[in-house]
Amino acid sequence: MHPSQFPDGGLQAWLVVLGGFIGLIVSFGWINCVGVFQEYYQSNQLKDYSSQEVAWIPSLEAFMMFFGGLWIGRLYDNYGPTYILAGGAFFHVFGLMMASLSTKYYQLILAQGVCSPLGCSMIFYPCMSATATWFFKRRALALGLVASGSSIGGVILPIMVQRLIPQIGFGWTMRTCAFLILGLMAITVFTVKSRFPPMAKPVKLQDFVEPWKEVPFALLSLGSFFAFLGIFIPFTFVIVAARGRGVPEDLAKYLVAILNASSTFGRTIPNYFADKVGRFTVFVGFCFITTIFLLGIWLPVSGTGGIVTFTVLFGFSSGAVFSLLPACLAQISDIQKIGVRNGVLFSVNAVAVLIGSPIGGELISHDHGKFRTMQGFSGAMLAGGFIVYLVLFIKLGGLKRRVKV
Repeated sequence: MHPSQFPDGGLQAWLVVLGGFIGLIVSFGWINCVGVFQEYYQSNQLKDYSSQEVAWIPSLEAFMMFFGGLWIGRLYDNYGPTYILAGGAFFHVFGLMMASLSTKYYQLILAQGVCSPLGCSMIFYPCMSATATWFFKRRALALGLVASGSSIGGVILPIMVQRLIPQIGFGWTMRTCAFLILGLMAITVFTVKSRFPPMAKPVKLQDFVEPWKEVPFALLSLGSFFAFLGIFIPFTFVIVAARGRGVPEDLAKYLVAILNASSTFGRTIPNYFADKVGRFTVFVGFCFITTIFLLGIWLPVSGTGGIVTFTVLFGFSSGAVFSLLPACLAQISDIQKIGVRNGVLFSVNAVAVLIGSPIGGELISHDHGKFRTMQGFSGAMLAGGFIVYLVLFIKLGGLKRRVKV
């Protein structure tokens, strides 16, 4: 489709961005709270379980949200976003309501590890896919603004949870969050629209296999598997690792919020420049920078100042990686098939985030409660992703003069 056919602005387009922004506050923003629940469950309901066992809950949250795209992407292409968003609101809220009543491991797995993130998935994909249909020249910026909602949610929601639990208890804290999410989703359901009419057609296996025949897509997926295997680990263990390094309790519990606050700027500022100098150029650059932060700061430092510095820098750079990936995918895709291609790519990422945190928890246990092996693994996996992304960048002509990739 020619770039001139995209509105790249206008009231309806920016309303989609607004609705998508709110949708990501309550979906990906909630998933960004995993570090808070990892720490809380280890100290309360699940104190008799190991870090690795507890880590399956946040890992399942991220896995279900990303893996759901494999079928949600096809539903989006067939039926548009509205009904999917409404269904997502139901599953997300219902899952949190059930989690508020849960006291056992299997109950939390089903409610918070399966049901709620399934709803998040049904919110996340339509918001990102619909936004991409309205923009071309400003696509990275628009997607970055939508993605910044996940950071805002990752700031507000963990602070809200940590403040409310001592006052009203875990159960009513979860129910309060569920009611808030239900109200916000009403806005998203009525504002997020696709620019293209739905094209209902039978689901074929070929729809999911076809993208793999394209080398750029295959390389982007392979790089994303390694990158997501490493980049989600700090979100799960940043609080636990900080406490193990002697960071005061009053500061450590806010590290997830600090990380996500910094990520808000990382999801918007780099995207503005990516539309001008090249989306893959900025994306690959920030993958490299994030790897340096993991291996050069998080791994060796032990003082409070160093850990806070890492949290701020990693939040910014990882935010750029998360928000630019959909823009890079759209750049190498037929925009009218963006739903299913988003789903296929992020289903690969789902496997990575499913196993990443439990591997991190096992490495902590194997290291007798120390964190360096886990931190080194996180950095090494992201470094592997960067290398694959760099190969793709070169294949797309990134080293040629006057070529914007």
